[in-house]
Amino acid sequence: MYKMKKLKKLAIIGLAAVTVSGCSPNKNYKSYDDYPVRSGDLLEMIYTPQSTSFMLWSPIAEDVRVFIYKSGEGGSPETSVTLKKDEEGTWKGTLGEDWKGYFYAFNVKIEGAWLGETPGINARAVGVNGNRGAIIDINETNPDGWHNDKRPTLKSPADMIVYEMHHRDFSIHAASGIDNNGKYLALTEENTVIPNTTTATGIDHLTDLGITHVHLLPSFDYASIDERTLSENNYNWGYDPQNYNVPEGSYSIDPHNPASRITEFKKMVQALHAKGIGVILDVVYNHTFTLNNSPFERTVPGYFYRHNPDGTYADGSACGNETASERAMMRKYMIESVLYWIKEYHIDGFRFDLMGIHDIETMNQIRKAVNAIDPSIVIYGEGWSATAPQYPADSLAMKAHIQRMPGIAAFSDEFRDGLRGPFNDDKQGAFLAGNPGNEESIKFGLVGAIEHPQIDYSKVNYTDAPWATQPTQMISYVSCHDDMCLVDRLKSTIPNIRPDELIRLNKLAQTAVFTSQGIPFIYAGEEVMRDKKGVHNSYKSPDDINAIDWNRKIQNNDTYQFYKALIQLRKNHPAFRMGDADLIRKHLEFLPTLQDNIVAFHLKDHANGDLWKDIIVIFNANKMPIKQIVPAGQYTTVCNNGQINEKGNGFQYGKEAYVAPQSALILHN
Repeated sequence: MYKMKKLKKLAIIGLAAVTVSGCSPNKNYKSYDDYPVRSGDLLEMIYTPQSTSFMLWSPIAEDVRVFIYKSGEGGSPETSVTLKKDEEGTWKGTLGEDWKGYFYAFNVKIEGAWLGETPGINARAVGVNGNRGAIIDINETNPDGWHNDKRPTLKSPADMIVYEMHHRDFSIHAASGIDNNGKYLALTEENTVIPNTTTATGIDHLTDLGITHVHLLPSFDYASIDERTLSENNYNWGYDPQNYNVPEGSYSIDPHNPASRITEFKKMVQALHAKGIGVILDVVYNHTFTLNNSPFERTVPGYFYRHNPDGTYADGSACGNETASERAMMRKYMIESVLYWIKEYHIDGFRFDLMGIHDIETMNQIRKAVNAIDPSIVIYGEGWSATAPQYPADSLAMKAHIQRMPGIAAFSDEFRDGLRGPFNDDKQGAFLAGNPGNEESIKFGLVGAIEHPQIDYSKVNYTDAPWATQPTQMISYVSCHDDMCLVDRLKSTIPNIRPDELIRLNKLAQTAVFTSQGIPFIYAGEEVMRDKKGVHNSYKSPDDINAIDWNRKIQNNDTYQFYKALIQLRKNHPAFRMGDADLIRKHLEFLPTLQDNIVAFHLKDHANGDLWKDIIVIFNANKMPIKQIVPAGQYTTVCNNGQINEKGNGFQYGKEAYVAPQSALILHN
């Protein structure tokens, strides 16, 4: 998520609402910790052809009603149900007969005021724009063969290659050759090509490239796009949560049909799984789009959010609020939501936005609950917050505390910014720009943020100590949706950069990423040299900024083929993905360098069972060729001057290796 984006205000739809102060617990409780916790699952609607049952957790409510509508928006209620307060602060009621196809909204009364309509905090199907829940039979949303869908096998997170993409970016351009532009179904279409060519796009492009997982930018129901006006060029990354457990409607071919978006999402997952590609969902539990109008606040005011000492709402997200993951029901909600996406949608992993806002215990409990289903399901996140959260710093799921969260990974901004320059200054370069002093940050990323005796941690960006216990707790990357994409960043930090130089540095950057012992992660389109016309924060920019122009795949086929070969090199050679800190310390040694802007390392003694006995990797960010001292031997060159050939594209002998300008050299014997 881009940390400083501003929120729009969502219009209230439904009955008139009155804001009730949520800055302190209800008078019946001394603190939020005293609120009762609902046992069992947090279902709020259960449908059968004979009746529909409703239940809502709102321990401080005086009255709770459910209004039934014929449509997902507008119109008057067909009927209503007055719920009765039951145990654990939960209100319950049942509506007889078959109401499938209708819509519902809760309204809660507290301190004499109705809070306004809401689909509840746990809606699993909604109408257009997500303001009303939908009464459906969820089993009817399963596509043919769904019960046979299996997640791809993953022996170790070290084997992952993550491809971060936005639905609209990936398929909206006319050159995509895809019929379902910008939709979930775009990833189900096979044999799509750039018009009048044989160059693959879409899911075939992903398969050919060789990635193992797609990381989907937020695909739950978010509030910043009007799903009724999709013919307009509406765009948002989606970090504006509305209903956490429902797919976003704007990526559906029919957002007015509650079942359609669910079925289409499942078809997308099914198609990717059939190609051996896992699906990672970007989740944003750290804040909600609105405050007073949010389902949380219209259900139990104040409870789900943290507050400043003066009673105002805290804002560690820089989006107007921060959720309170440490509270029993918020923690329960997050765990159950993650498990729901796994069980109902067969999701293979989760990326937690601003994970540093959440508490460590909640993240560990999520990991434990996920392990009980499938330990290979990956969890990683941003190990930071936008501003300081209102919670003890030593208990937050920050990057510095990753060692206390086994099985959870974080992005390495040390490695990223050591390569391309700091987040807060687009014009300042680093290693790729030939600026000295970033070598230790590169080494830090190459070993996966673990302890290594040859790294001087006092010279590493943003940290003075290793923060990962295992290398698979570090996400290795140089660019993502946030900030400039790699091409734009190189243009910004190196004025008047030549086209050939731009290509060389793109390749050099990603060679560092893919030979890192962390989990490699690339931003969709980098493999075809995408740009975003220099836009730093494109979270709501139009398609002409964000869309991937697939013609670039033809124009930059050499770069695409390099990425493809680089991915295959990593897959073929376990030395680059040891997945174990002790193995890395045993088999990876850094070589002394003769000048600045060079990093060299040796993977020795058949590292991790690799067929190659010794592998030498050298990065040269200088504009001149360089000489590097290596262990004496006869070496086969497999990567040199921006070309990869595992069978060998030359030989080097003796104790000296020669590296072309702004490129990587990989040798083996």
